[in-house]
Amino acid sequence: MSHTPHELSDEFPQDHDILHALKMKDTHFQNLAEKYHEVNGEIHRIEVEIEPTSDEYAESLKKKRLALLDEIGQIVAKAKASA
Repeated sequence: MSHTPHELSDEFPQDHDILHALKMKDTHFQNLAEKYHEVNGEIHRIEVEIEPTSDEYAESLKKKRLALLDEIGQIVAKAKASA
């Protein structure tokens, strides 16, 4: 099994415990993390040429991933500040 780049654990390597806690207790975070995982996986499949697509669609997915990552990062930062 190959490693999919840009997983949340890669993006927030120092925050494993916070990510886990948020996944366990925050439904909104759970949904964001799942959407991020799905989009990231689709981008990975496109980049390794398993799923061909247009450049425009690939770019739209990357923008969606970045927006999700921004929102997740804000939640992680709040959780760290309150810890």
